[in-house]
Amino acid sequence: MKKLFVDYDICSRCEKCVIKCSYIFHPENNGITSLRELIAFFFVCRRCDDYPCVNACPNNALERKDSIIKRSNFLCISCKSCALACPFGTIELDWLDYLTSMCDVCGGARIDENERFICVKSCPYGALRIVDHDQVVEEKNVHRIGENIFVKTVSWLEIYELKK
Repeated sequence: MKKLFVDYDICSRCEKCVIKCSYIFHPENNGITSLRELIAFFFVCRRCDDYPCVNACPNNALERKDSIIKRSNFLCISCKSCALACPFGTIELDWLDYLTSMCDVCGGARIDENERFICVKSCPYGALRIVDHDQVVEEKNVHRIGENIFVKTVSWLEIYELKK
């Protein structure tokens, strides 16, 4: 089965993402935004002891579970307090639109094979690609998220040999 491969080091440099997406629940969707948020919370977030982003949220839209931050799209009012409170700039302002985007990794039978992974075809920088599981298992700094996503990025936790 084909998997989505995200080179976050390339993807995170884009100021404004221009990819297209086939996610059908709202017409202006940019699903890569939700993936960038997920990747940043897993690998870029410094996991501060006092979690200022969580404490700054007036609506309790952020929670930490097993030291990983997760944002509730239903509770988030897009006030951007969490982004302002983050001392490391992990939370990017473009993730926090009131109408959130979502990526389902072109899952299930919702679209035919020719419409899958429009994001890969439309990314002009080569940050996204389709791979087979065997192609990425041995690559350095490649991490798996869920069943269908591989991410290439340097985790600051690994650099400093920390386990938080």
